[in-house]
Amino acid sequence: MTQPADNSIGGAALRRVAWRLIPFLGVLYFFAFLDRVNVGFAALTMNVDLGISAAAFGIGSGIFFIGYILCEVPSNVLLERFGARIWIARIMISWGVLSAAMAFVQGPKSFYAVRFLLGIAEAGFFPGIIFYLTCWFPSQHRARIIALFMIALPLSSVIGAPISTSLLGIEALGLRGWQWMFLLEAIPTIVLGVAVLAVLPDRPADARWLGDDEKRWLQAELAREHSGSTHGHASSLREALMLPRVWRNGLVYFCILVGLYGFSFWLPQIIASLGGMSNVQVGLLTMIPYSLACIALVLWGRHSDATEERSWHVALPMLLGAAALTVSGWTREPVVAFVALCLAAVGIYSGLPSFWALASRGLQGAAAAGAIALINSLGNFGGFLGPAAIGFAKTYTNSYAASLLFIAVLLAIGAVLLISDAGKVLERQQDRLEHGEQGAPDNQH
Repeated sequence: MTQPADNSIGGAALRRVAWRLIPFLGVLYFFAFLDRVNVGFAALTMNVDLGISAAAFGIGSGIFFIGYILCEVPSNVLLERFGARIWIARIMISWGVLSAAMAFVQGPKSFYAVRFLLGIAEAGFFPGIIFYLTCWFPSQHRARIIALFMIALPLSSVIGAPISTSLLGIEALGLRGWQWMFLLEAIPTIVLGVAVLAVLPDRPADARWLGDDEKRWLQAELAREHSGSTHGHASSLREALMLPRVWRNGLVYFCILVGLYGFSFWLPQIIASLGGMSNVQVGLLTMIPYSLACIALVLWGRHSDATEERSWHVALPMLLGAAALTVSGWTREPVVAFVALCLAAVGIYSGLPSFWALASRGLQGAAAAGAIALINSLGNFGGFLGPAAIGFAKTYTNSYAASLLFIAVLLAIGAVLLISDAGKVLERQQDRLEHGEQGAPDNQH
């Protein structure tokens, strides 16, 4: 599942860690994202039942991220202090309970309240996992490892779309289909939260399934990486939060997540607007863009590791997503619009592993936990803006065209930020070479 290391012990250690951790972490992320975005499928019937307008749905979908952002950095710092095993279990159990509570919202106000609390409960999960992976995998292997973990992101929609839309047809015990969907999809999250306590070791030294020589190699390799260069690195939380590149990466991630969550929360309704389809047909069609995104995410992550380049592996997919969303919003041909949506999914998702490989470089310990959480917090403002923007635009224009163009513009801005910064990094490296300076290159690309 990962590239061979410099020797047989190292290669065996990395393969064992990958096989032990990545499938389990992927399952956790699968249900994390499903419980976050299944509201998009519920909206096909819930909005009518509860009298929720498009604008109110957009606000409710996005308000999740307000609670999430407020608690993100504290949660990740506590994860570093208490250990991933205990803290991730706490996160999953609490958000599973609140996800089930979504079945009992009565209108816009309770919808807003539960979504806000759900964001607080889930805060720290994703950046916590990214931080956790930095404690197990050296940076040169990280993009493909993050890609294998993050395949759960589009896969949750590939599998979740037909399941969620099928559950909408249930009418039993006085509950509507969307209520059963929230309840049934929350149960695995709670069960997995309990399983984390038994399955997930905090660090390589705690892994009983690693041999002593494999533990020593992995710990030495990670220590060597952290001590091999100090250029642009940070060892304390305060230093990490003051690094310009951390804030730049947060802004880029903001642009990405405007696209990702605007796309994810509204895709079922956008597809439904293309023609007369049943909910099940909408679910089946929704699988296609996400299936293509799964493939692209893994292949592009592998290519990023093989070339050891990060910035362009993030920027080019963002530009593809921007172009595809523009076409989808403004064409009147349903087939062309759907093909463009498929390309938009590829563009939005495939650069994510390279982004996090780039963003986590040069960080360790509390610095890594805090900086990764800050980047994720800044980015998740986009999780509020994207769905809300589409909701307001749909309410006032009765069309998705303007909002999709808005998302496309932000994706393009994020790509330009990365491209311009990559150029500056190359110039600095060239200057050092011309002046005969030694040392590690900047860790921006």
